[in-house]
Amino acid sequence: MRSTLLSFILMMFSSLIFAQKNNYAQYVNPFIGTGGHGHTFPGATLPFGMVQLSPDTRIDGSWDGCGGYHYSDDFIYGFSHTHLNGTGVSDYGDIMLMPTLNQKGFIQADYGSKFSHKNEKATAGYYQVLLDKYNVNVRLTTTTRVGLHEYTFNKAGDAKIILDLNHRDKLVDGEVKIVDAKTLYVYRNSEEWAKNQKIFAKIEFNVPMKLTASKDGNITSKTFKGNEIALAFGKKVKKGEKIMVKVTLSTTGYNGTDVNSKELTTFDFSKTKAAAEKAWDKELSKIEVKSSDKNKLTIFYTAMYHTMMQPNISQDLNGNYRGMDDQIHLANNFDYYSVFSLWDTFRAAHPLYTLIEKRRTIDFINTFIKHYEQGGRLPVWELASNETYCMIGYHSVSVIADAMVKGFKGFDYEKAYEAAKHSAMLDHLGLKAYKQNGFISIDDEHESVSKTLEYAYDDWCIAQMALILNKHDDYNYFIERSQYWKNLFNHETKFIQPKKNGGWLKPFDPREVNNNYTEANGWQYTFFAPQDINGMIDFYGGKDGFDAKLDELFNAPSETTGREQVDVTGLIGQYAQGNEPSHHVAFLYNYIDKPEKTKELVHKILNEHYKNSPDGLIGNEDCGQMSAWYVLASMGIYSVTPGSGMWTTVEPYFDEITINLEDGTKRIITKNNYKENQFLGFEFLKDREVKPISESEKIVTVPVLIAEDRSFQNKMNVEVKSSEPNAKIYVSVNGKKAEIYKKPISIKETTTISSFVEVNGKKSKTISGTFTKKPNDYTIQLNSTYTPQYHAGGYDQNFDAIVDMKKTKSVSSVVMNFLQDSRSWIVLPTKLEVYTSKDNQNFKLVGMLEKQVDAFDNNVFSDSWKIQFKEEKARYIKVKATNYGAFPKGHLAEPFQGKSYIFVDEITVK
Repeated sequence: MRSTLLSFILMMFSSLIFAQKNNYAQYVNPFIGTGGHGHTFPGATLPFGMVQLSPDTRIDGSWDGCGGYHYSDDFIYGFSHTHLNGTGVSDYGDIMLMPTLNQKGFIQADYGSKFSHKNEKATAGYYQVLLDKYNVNVRLTTTTRVGLHEYTFNKAGDAKIILDLNHRDKLVDGEVKIVDAKTLYVYRNSEEWAKNQKIFAKIEFNVPMKLTASKDGNITSKTFKGNEIALAFGKKVKKGEKIMVKVTLSTTGYNGTDVNSKELTTFDFSKTKAAAEKAWDKELSKIEVKSSDKNKLTIFYTAMYHTMMQPNISQDLNGNYRGMDDQIHLANNFDYYSVFSLWDTFRAAHPLYTLIEKRRTIDFINTFIKHYEQGGRLPVWELASNETYCMIGYHSVSVIADAMVKGFKGFDYEKAYEAAKHSAMLDHLGLKAYKQNGFISIDDEHESVSKTLEYAYDDWCIAQMALILNKHDDYNYFIERSQYWKNLFNHETKFIQPKKNGGWLKPFDPREVNNNYTEANGWQYTFFAPQDINGMIDFYGGKDGFDAKLDELFNAPSETTGREQVDVTGLIGQYAQGNEPSHHVAFLYNYIDKPEKTKELVHKILNEHYKNSPDGLIGNEDCGQMSAWYVLASMGIYSVTPGSGMWTTVEPYFDEITINLEDGTKRIITKNNYKENQFLGFEFLKDREVKPISESEKIVTVPVLIAEDRSFQNKMNVEVKSSEPNAKIYVSVNGKKAEIYKKPISIKETTTISSFVEVNGKKSKTISGTFTKKPNDYTIQLNSTYTPQYHAGGYDQNFDAIVDMKKTKSVSSVVMNFLQDSRSWIVLPTKLEVYTSKDNQNFKLVGMLEKQVDAFDNNVFSDSWKIQFKEEKARYIKVKATNYGAFPKGHLAEPFQGKSYIFVDEITVK
């Protein structure tokens, strides 16, 4: 805490007297992104505020309703106080109130109301709508921690304000304590994306309200507890009468709501709304752009607005907060925040914050350190002091490294480094194989390519931290790991590809969206080595080859194959502006002396993929990342490599941009000086050269095993190849001493081959593959359709297959191995049936096994299902595995059509 209450009072005072020649808040259109797949919300919030007070038109957890609202809807269920900005998973929607007139009951579809967009308005810090069913006009505004409602009843009658805690996500436990006719306290413990979210509220009415109804029928009690709570508070109103409601939030307890309620001690709606607008105007004025095109100004300042809707302050005015250990802590000399979508925001949002939100960036990093101390590792995707285990990498280190390189003070560098190194040295999520083998294979972990590449970038960031702290051994270790992307680069196809069993996975289609990549395909991840762009260029034979590959990307047909991935949108060739892995790629032309191509593409994206309309975002807003790209690119700068301290530049979209920095200085960007802005805001770094990867630091890449298949009938040859010039290839067969490879290895039995490469005394990591000799000539007929999302056994339907043993044999058991990897939507079947037949026509059921399957079990494991039966004479064995079906509400896959997949390892017949 840094005297938070005093800071708030000063902020309110300064925002009221702040005089700005231009009112930048007037350009904000909160409806941008509420249509299409933007997933934003239009309600009232303050910059980085705890409250997001907005209407809810979606309560079913649907993907396009992740923010609680979609512009295509015409029905409002209520107004809740927490919302997520542009995420791909649904959560929040806490403390829902709904004003009604002459309404009875607690069925949401009954007490909700139709509305029309013609009677709806939203500006920065303000939202208004007319509820058609009740002719009630709703106005909403907010402070940082207190939401303010104004309900105008245009008809006389029995006004009732419904408080429904069973709203949007699962209520695990709740409580409502009625203090008096004007005051009540609310506790809500819910489970959705965040598995243990706790929030407290103090609700204050400006007039006495009587408890008129409850879901359980009790209207005499002063306390209601449980997981089914809905109450109605009412009074008779005259035509035109107003009811005001203040809702104060806290994550710590009822005492926290009392402390935070000091933010707003009156029910003065006009003053609160004006203060909110001033607060937004002050924040937005940090960047002043000039344009005669009002649409461009609206798009720009709405983009800035979206970048400032999160992370959210998550501490009380006295500094208390709920930590990752679910305990209450005091923030000393920093502010504690929540909602870190780091896989998205490390790319552009956090670099933007280093420019215009330096103090908050320090707060963010101190929050990360507390996450490490209280939760055991740095955050990946943190929500309400819960780690959601969503997305990949450990991109907190990117934010930390970028701040350290840019000279930020105010956090413990040694503790931050300790946390970063700890996260990188864990053995989960493919890291064990990554450290051991120098890459992740699909045998080791799903999304193996993306994880390898993103771990490598993060490791480079840790290396930069180590360099600053003079930890030279650690620098050498992590700079080696930062090059592991090279072990997945196929020098023949010029793509970064998945590997399996020591070799390349075949067939390979760079357009195919599958489980080897994170929300992307081979095209979109082939260019993700931002820490080693020179190394990429070398792998393409120089600048001309890299130029040609980039051209191929942007000019390829835009159709993708494989899994339907709703995130892959805004395609220019195979470049996808609608999702984050592509965001840096248009700027790569700058590194090969083709800035005109960067300008052409960046301006095309700015012109075509950002609009002043509800569907004005080409993809999910993703907690400000989509908009941060626009803000930076339109100013003529972008951070291709966060952690380097450098911007790459492009001709700005506006004639003149003025950046007002926190130290009181200004930076002015024009179309005449933009090329000078590589160190904009951090000019002291001009004399600092980013340490390149030297020749002595370059790794020797691993060899590749080449074989027809991983199994064979009689015999098979296995080749070993290396892309390293002047390489000595060593091989080991079945654990024997490694010898120099001279020719393909002929194998006749099940064999394990290991290999490494040596160049000038430096060795690569050792890779291995096991090639299995088939014990028989059995064949299998698959009656289920293979799903291209997965290799080696993925089915989004019941699995049905017939094994032909070629002749009649005595059979007494069948064993099948199934995989569960719920984070990859792979789940065990619920039932296995075994049939036998002599003629492949008439089948007899000989055994069945059913199991209870937990789709929320995130452990990755193989489960052996054995069906033993009385000995049968048969030639054909039919197996049927029943698919789990659609994932239940609350699972990460549920918003994405919710399909589950069966993954079959092997079938053993005895």
